[in-house]
Amino acid sequence: MELDRETVVEAGVSTVAVALFVAALVGVGSANGRADLTAVGGKGMLAVLFGFILLMTVIGVFLNRR
Repeated sequence: MELDRETVVEAGVSTVAVALFVAALVGVGSANGRADLTAVGGKGMLAVLFGFILLMTVIGVFLNRR
């Protein structure tokens, strides 16, 4: 099975976005390094999740219109 260039670019960009999401989650979790998550940490996790959804939306629109 041969992949065209567009498919490889989409997969690569998506992989980088997911890696950034995981790194941000680990960063927020490490900054709030207690056994339980504080309110600030919870808001940070929510912000990371919202940012990931927004990032994937922007990437999808950009790649679709390209």
